[in-house]
Amino acid sequence: MEPKACVLCERSSDLVPLLTIEYRGSTLRICSEHLPVLIHDPSQLAERMPGAETLSRPPRKL
Repeated sequence: MEPKACVLCERSSDLVPLLTIEYRGSTLRICSEHLPVLIHDPSQLAERMPGAETLSRPPRKL
């Protein structure tokens, strides 16, 4: 059974709210504190989410 804890800080839902995400066929959880990392700099999650470094998009040109 997968641990129900934040992929980054490893805190459980007993301590923080967790959001569940699907990524490359796996179910992962991330806490509300680290959600901005997933949104703005997913490369920080590369060690725990293989391929996350490719999720960053270059800035849009206006």
